[in-house]
Amino acid sequence: MYKVLLVDDERIITEGMSKVINWESIGTNLIGTARNGIEAYNIIEENKPDIVISDIKMPGMNGLELVAKVHSVFPEIRFILLSGFSEFDFAKQAMQYGVKHYLLKPCNENTIMDAVSEICEDINQNQKREQFIRKMKGTLESVLPYAKEQLLKEFITNHYENKDLEYYQNLFNIDLNTPKVRLVLFQLEGKFEFEHMFAIKKIAEQIFDSYMVSCSVGETILFLIEDYCNYPKLYAQIEKIKKTFYQYYQIDSTVAISESGKISNANKLYNEALDCLTYRFYLGEGGVITKKDITYQNPSDELEFYYDDQTFCRLVKSGSWTNVNKEINTFFNQLIDLRLDINTTKSYVIQLFNAMIRLCEAKEMNMYLTKLTFLLEIDTIQNLKSFFESVAQEITLSFFEHNNNKHSTIIKKVIETIDQYIGNQNLSLHWVANEMLYMNADYLGKLFKKETGEKFSNYITRLRIELAINLIEKENDVKVFEIAEKIGYGENPQYFSQVFKKHTGFTPSEYKRESLQGS
Repeated sequence: MYKVLLVDDERIITEGMSKVINWESIGTNLIGTARNGIEAYNIIEENKPDIVISDIKMPGMNGLELVAKVHSVFPEIRFILLSGFSEFDFAKQAMQYGVKHYLLKPCNENTIMDAVSEICEDINQNQKREQFIRKMKGTLESVLPYAKEQLLKEFITNHYENKDLEYYQNLFNIDLNTPKVRLVLFQLEGKFEFEHMFAIKKIAEQIFDSYMVSCSVGETILFLIEDYCNYPKLYAQIEKIKKTFYQYYQIDSTVAISESGKISNANKLYNEALDCLTYRFYLGEGGVITKKDITYQNPSDELEFYYDDQTFCRLVKSGSWTNVNKEINTFFNQLIDLRLDINTTKSYVIQLFNAMIRLCEAKEMNMYLTKLTFLLEIDTIQNLKSFFESVAQEITLSFFEHNNNKHSTIIKKVIETIDQYIGNQNLSLHWVANEMLYMNADYLGKLFKKETGEKFSNYITRLRIELAINLIEKENDVKVFEIAEKIGYGENPQYFSQVFKKHTGFTPSEYKRESLQGS
């Protein structure tokens, strides 16, 4: 119920109104009466009524003075003024303080009850309105951070222009005068799921001192942070994020950091960070890359790279893996030193790759052509080199076997033993020499290298990788640990995966996925 106070210097009026009007029927409770404005104000201070019904003409403090004083302290209290005078000036003064009900004496109880009921209804509506506004404000406040983050994300990735950001800056409290900001991009390496992106995002949010945006963009995690003007501190925080994430998931990450700049240039900083991230093609996975690390040749200064494919092909046909491997190192070192545009670099590798596989018979050449899709998707030059080496070694050794199809009796026995025990994790040069052939291991190793052109350990590794590839391509549901057991890596599938990636540029799981997509 709403509290009502009656104020009139005529006791007969206050007593009459107190008794005649059924206050409860109109949702009110009469809390008392006062004989003048001074007495009324004291009661108002103590009880804070919702509605005051007051005469205007009273000694000490009249009704208009009471309204003015109460309005300055308790503006929410409503007034109904009673007067025997109908002068317009009274009504005009009362309206200045929000008084909407000005009743002329004498007035019956129905008139007063109607006025009180109208005020009660007005208070009800105001309370509902305020409750709704508070609720909507709470909802808006909970949504605003996400909306702000989405807006900045769209602006950073070039979906909005500066004028759009200026339009929203007041709503989202965006300070376009923030002195400096940086863009930091995290790229997870190898195979990963959305949960891993979410995890590194949360780890970074806890470690960074402050950030304006934290979101995923494609397969990267983006942070817009205020520039600390302390690069060593930022670098230390990034290393802590990488290390913490790796401890939990054993997944490496590459980080790109833009230069510092104004928030209005965030899109430029974003593209700069993307360029840094792409440059991991030359620098390798798992690093922290800044603009200072990028040394691309300018298109106008870019030199034409020339390499003699025919010389390389003659080496492959000779069957000498030592010479071929040396030439591959020379070829890739030249590309690394030149730091050409990545697509240009890949085009030179593809050109040499095609020249090499054309040396093969049609069936083998077609098989190698299907691996071009793998080559195109490799994202570091070291992995590209490993992939190229694995194919070159296969082709070179096939020519070696063709050129030297007659091995000595001892080496034939060694190869037969290898073929028979390839799945045995104890297979090694010493094991074959001591346990199977009963001869000096060093001598056997030199003899094997002389007749095959390949070290014993390299031969074993190559053969095992070839077997692994065959298993992956023939058995879609084969598990990595099953392959490891079958080809002699025992109970160490992780080491097998490392060796496989070193020789092919892919982990077994990645190779399997690409093989399925290619088919």
